[in-house]
Amino acid sequence: MDFGPIEYMVERIDGDYAYLQQMDKPQEEPKCVARALLPPEITEGTNLHYEMLQYTIH
Repeated sequence: MDFGPIEYMVERIDGDYAYLQQMDKPQEEPKCVARALLPPEITEGTNLHYEMLQYTIH
C-alpha cells in the first residue's frame, strides 16, 4: 500500500465516484475513488494531494 505523497488530477466525476489521474503516470488508467473519501468541493480538473490515506486540494 502506497501512503504517498502522490499528486492526482480529477479526470472525471461519475455519480458517487471520481476518476483520478496520477500526474506523474499519465499513461496509467485513472484510479476510481468514492467521492465520500474526497474533499466535497472537488470538480473535474481539481488537483489533489494524497498522503497518509488523506486527499487534500492542492
